Amino acid sequence: MDQQKGFFSNIAFNLIIPVVILNNGSKYLGDNGPLLALLLALSFPLGYGLWDYYKLKKTNALSILGIANVVVTGGLALADLEGIWFAVKEAAFPLIIGIAIALSSRSEKPFLEDFITASGILQWEMVKERLLENDKMREWAHIIKRATLFLAGSFLVSAIVNFVLAIFIFKEIDPSLSGDQRSEVLNKQIAEMTWMGFLVLMIPSMMMTGAILWYVLKNLSAMTSLSTDEILGQPVQDPVQKP
Repeated sequence: MDQQKGFFSNIAFNLIIPVVILNNGSKYLGDNGPLLALLLALSFPLGYGLWDYYKLKKTNALSILGIANVVVTGGLALADLEGIWFAVKEAAFPLIIGIAIALSSRSEKPFLEDFITASGILQWEMVKERLLENDKMREWAHIIKRATLFLAGSFLVSAIVNFVLAIFIFKEIDPSLSGDQRSEVLNKQIAEMTWMGFLVLMIPSMMMTGAILWYVLKNLSAMTSLSTDEILGQPVQDPVQKP
């Protein structure tokens, strides 16, 4: 239930509320409406990210990047930059994440291993013990490094798609428009990029991440002779005994 609440809160504060404000807020905020709408819309993901950090009491690199993304978006808009600058920004953040994940594959503990062992997704102590018993730790290291590179590749794909999508959305704004009119057009472009980016990138990214986790689980099951349910710590139903 808590995970569902967290998911819906993320969607509401990072997607739905900012998009609604960017599309409709200007006409209700009086003078400098577009600017105020932009600042108000950006305050929701920024505030939610800071609140989430305060609640969890720990640093989350992805949350920090998310906050940085919001700050850069606001900075570009306030600096009256548009078009290619937003396309570069939209590609830069997933690219930075992908590069960091790829580099972690060369460390003793790749990002994906750290994520799945620290998050409690797997019954790691039991799995590790079985890997040691079967002398499969070296094979596991190879599998998790490869899976980490797959994950880094998915962010590279996201960066490319983000850039192409942003090029189509962030068109040059008519210079003959007034400052408020230009800001309003830019707000609508940011709103369109926000919701389209979610549909075009987040859903496929979740599918790719699911496929990568399936790859890891399949290999872990083969190396440990444990079922997927056992690896994930899910209860295994006993066969029905006949009378």
